[in-house]
Amino acid sequence: MLLGFAGMIALGTLLLWLPVSRTGHDPMAWKAALFTSTSAVCVTGHAIVDTAEYWTPFGQAVIVGLIQIGGFGIVMAASLLLLAARRTLGLRSRMLTQTESQAVTSSDVRRVLASVAAFTILVELIIATVLAVRFYATYDHSVGAAAWHGGFHAVSAFNNAGFGLFEGNMMPFQSDGWVLIPVGLGVIIGGLGFPVFADLYKHRRGLTRLTLHSKLTLLGTALLLAGGWMAFTLTEWDNAKTLGPQSLPTKLLSAWFQSMTTRTAGFNSIDVGAMRDESWLISDMLMFVGGGSGSTAGGVKVATFLILILIVVGEARGGQAPEAFRRRIPIPAVRQSLSVAFLAINAITIATLALMMLTPYAFDRCVFEVISAFSTVGLSTGITAHLGTPGQLILVALMYLGRVGPLALVLALAGRERRRLYNYPEESPLVG
Repeated sequence: MLLGFAGMIALGTLLLWLPVSRTGHDPMAWKAALFTSTSAVCVTGHAIVDTAEYWTPFGQAVIVGLIQIGGFGIVMAASLLLLAARRTLGLRSRMLTQTESQAVTSSDVRRVLASVAAFTILVELIIATVLAVRFYATYDHSVGAAAWHGGFHAVSAFNNAGFGLFEGNMMPFQSDGWVLIPVGLGVIIGGLGFPVFADLYKHRRGLTRLTLHSKLTLLGTALLLAGGWMAFTLTEWDNAKTLGPQSLPTKLLSAWFQSMTTRTAGFNSIDVGAMRDESWLISDMLMFVGGGSGSTAGGVKVATFLILILIVVGEARGGQAPEAFRRRIPIPAVRQSLSVAFLAINAITIATLALMMLTPYAFDRCVFEVISAFSTVGLSTGITAHLGTPGQLILVALMYLGRVGPLALVLALAGRERRRLYNYPEESPLVG
C-alpha cells in the first residue's frame, strides 16, 4: 500500500510535469507537479497554483484521475482490511492481502471491488448530474462545460479532495443550495465510508443490528457536523468578511457547509483566511478528527476519537473497560486508537515547529496548515503558495503520511500481534 501510493504520486508528478499539462512555462513546474500530484492522490485539495488557470484540460483530467484512483485505493484497502478482520484464521494472516495469504479469497476480493466501484460510480453520477443541470440552467455553461464541471466536482466531493475549478473554490455559490448541498452530501457520503453503507444496506430492516463501527461513525459524524455548524454560526455571525453581510438562509447554509467540509474535504464557501482566530481553532479540532474509518476522509477518524473518549469515561467510572451500545471495546482497538492519536499529535507538533522555523508565519497559521495537510483536508488560511520550497515539501510529506500512515500503522500493529503464553508480574508506575 505504501509503495502503491508512492508510485501513483510519482506517475502523477511525471504526467503533470509534461508541458501539455500546463498553460504556460514555469521553471518550478516540478514543484507544482509534485505538490498537486500528492494532494490529488492523497485526496487532500491543497494547492500552490490555481487549478483552473495553471493546468490545461489535460492536466485537470490527470488531477481528477489521480483523485479517483487515490480515493478508490484507500477505500479498497480499508474494505479488504475489514473483510479480512472478520475471518476466523490467525490474526496475522487475516491482516494480509489475498496475494500474501489465504485469509481473503479471490472471489471475496472481486465482490468487494465490484461493490465499491458500483457504489462510487452511482454516487458520483447522481451528484454530477445535479451539478451539471444547475451549471447549465443557471450559470450559462455550455453543455460540455456543465458536464465537465459537474463531473469534476462530483469526483472531488465524493473522494473528499476539495479541488475546485472556480476562482474562490465554492465561494461563487455560497447562496446556492443546488450546488453546495449536493457537493456537501457527496463529501458526507464519502466521509462515512463504504463499510458503513454496506452495513446500512445489509441491516436496512433493523438498524439496531448495525455494527459498533457503523453506530460510532454515524453518531460521531452527526455530533461533529451539528457542533461545527453551531460553532461556526456563532463565531462568524457578525464577521463582515465572512457571514456578516449574508442573509439568514445563506448564513446557515455557509456555516453548515463549512462545518461539513472542514472535517474532511477542503471546499470553502467563505474566505477561510478572513475567519476569526476562534474559527481557526474550531477548524483545527474538526480537521484533526476527520471522517469515518475506511472512507476517503482523513484525520485520526471519528471512531478513533470516540474510542479515546470512551477510554476516559471508563476510567472516570472506576477503571471499567470502554463500552458503547452494550458492546465492550477490545484491547487491540484501544491500543491501535492510542497509537494512531500519538502518531498524529507528534507528526503535527514536529511539522508545526519546522514550519515556524522555516517561514515567517505565526503559530496559528502554521498549525492550521499542518493539521489540514496531515488530515488530508486541504483548507488553508492563504499561505500555502508562500511557504517556500522547504515548507511545501513538509506539507507533501504530511499529506502522504496522513493518507497512508494511520491505516498502515493499524495493519502493522494487527499483523504483529501474538498470543503470548505467559505474562510478567504487574507493577504500576505513578501516573499524572
